Amino acid sequence: MSAVREGLPEGRYGRSAEERADRGLKIVGSVLGVGLLALVGWIGWDYVGGQSVSAEVIKFQVVSDSEVKVHLEVRKDASVTGVCTLSSQDEGHGEVGRADFTFDQRQSRVDELVTLKTTGRATMVELIACRPTTTAR
Repeated sequence: MSAVREGLPEGRYGRSAEERADRGLKIVGSVLGVGLLALVGWIGWDYVGGQSVSAEVIKFQVVSDSEVKVHLEVRKDASVTGVCTLSSQDEGHGEVGRADFTFDQRQSRVDELVTLKTTGRATMVELIACRPTTTAR
């Protein structure tokens, strides 16, 4: 009786196609993993360290049907001029006012009371965004 061989002799004809495919998948997976990790790190760094102007609405007071006083605390680099956009809404959540406010003080923290003009009685004030200006002083 003769013995029946199941496969090729080990190591005689190089690596099998499955081993080459496995190695390729490991390389592709490693590259994609490193790329994803770099992307998450970049997004995190941009979110935490990339905002050179930020602000917070401390409080607001509806003065009349046509204006709201808003107390803002703005944080920025002292050398940066910042612009913050505020929006106000009425009871039905319709926008009744929107304006940009510029902060060019040479301080890193600015507390300021601004007046937002409205077309109707506001019930809410929202800080939309803050950004550095692109115009030179």
